[in-house]
Amino acid sequence: MLDVASTASLRVYVSEWENGRRSISARYAKILRALLGITDDELAGRTELLVPAATTDGYDELMGRIDAARSISVTMVSTFMDQTELLRTVDRQMGAASLVDQMTAHLATLEDALTFAVLPETRRPVARALAGAATLAAWQALDVGAIERAWRHYELGKRAAQEAEEPMYLAHATAEQAYVLCDAGRSPMAVQLIHEAQRLGGKAMSPRLTAWLYAAEAEICARAGMPDDCKRALESAARSLPSGDEARDPDMLSIFLNGGHLARWRGNALALIGDEEAVESLYTALDTADPTFIRASAGMRCDLAQAHIARGEYDQAHKHLRQARLIANRTGSVRQRRRVEQLTQRL
Repeated sequence: MLDVASTASLRVYVSEWENGRRSISARYAKILRALLGITDDELAGRTELLVPAATTDGYDELMGRIDAARSISVTMVSTFMDQTELLRTVDRQMGAASLVDQMTAHLATLEDALTFAVLPETRRPVARALAGAATLAAWQALDVGAIERAWRHYELGKRAAQEAEEPMYLAHATAEQAYVLCDAGRSPMAVQLIHEAQRLGGKAMSPRLTAWLYAAEAEICARAGMPDDCKRALESAARSLPSGDEARDPDMLSIFLNGGHLARWRGNALALIGDEEAVESLYTALDTADPTFIRASAGMRCDLAQAHIARGEYDQAHKHLRQARLIANRTGSVRQRRRVEQLTQRL
C-alpha cells in the first residue's frame, strides 16, 4: 500500500505543484511518473533539449558523428530491432507505464543514428528500425494517456517508414494513428485514415497485415456507427487471414493475428454495434487467449462487459469489469481504465 497524504492534503499539493509553490518530492515524482506515464523532464516541465557546447567551428564534431554513423553495421541494426522486441514483450506482459524512459532513450538513439547517416544503404535499415520502434512507442503513449506524444511518435514512424521505403510499416503506423482520432471522438475521420492506410500498403502487404487492417477497419467502423461496413470488414479479415495457429507475421513483427486473436477482435466490434453474436465470439477468444497478452486481456474483459450490458446481463458485466479494472491497474493502462469507468457508468 502506498504511503501518501490524505485526499484533502493531496488537493493542496497538486495546486501548489501546478503553481510552482511546492517542488515535487522524489517519492511523489515516482508515483506520478508511473501514474501518468511521463519522464522526469516532462513532470518538471523541462521539454527543451540541452545543446552541447560547440567546438571551434563545429565541423570536427559533425564529421565525427557522421563517421560513427557510417560504421553502423547490419549487426548493429539487428541489435536495435532486438531492443525494440524486448520492449514490446515487456509492454505486452507488464504494461507501458514503466517503459517511458527506456523507450525515450531507444528512440533518441535511433533518431541520432538516422540523423547522421548519409548514404541510403546506411539510412534505410536504420529508418526501418526507427519506424517499428516509433510505432510501438506511440501505442504505448496512447495506452498511458499521453495523447500528443502518441500522435508525434506516429508521425515519426510514418516519416521513417517512407524513408525506408517500407509500405507495410507506413500502413501499420497510419492505421494505428487512426485510433488516436477514434479515442478523441473523431471516428468518421478515423475511418478515412484507416482506408488511407490500406491504400498506402497496396499490394505490398502480407496476408496477415491485410487481415489486421480489415479487423482494425471493422472496429473503427463499429465505433463510427457503421454496422454494415463493420461486418463487411470482418468478413474480409477472415478471408485474408492465413490458416493455422501461427500469430506472428514474419514480414511485420509487430503484427500478431491468428484465428483466436481475430475472434476477440470480431467480438469487440460486434459488441460495439450491439450484435448478439458478440458474447459467443468473445468467450471463444477468452478460452484460447495467449496468456502472455496481459494488457490485451483487460480489453477483452471490457468487450465482454459491453456485450453483456447490451443484453441486459448486468451481473456478468460487473464481474468482467472487476477483472478488467484489476488488470488495467496492474499494467498502468490509462486507456483501459478510462474504458472501464465509461462502461461502469452505464450499469
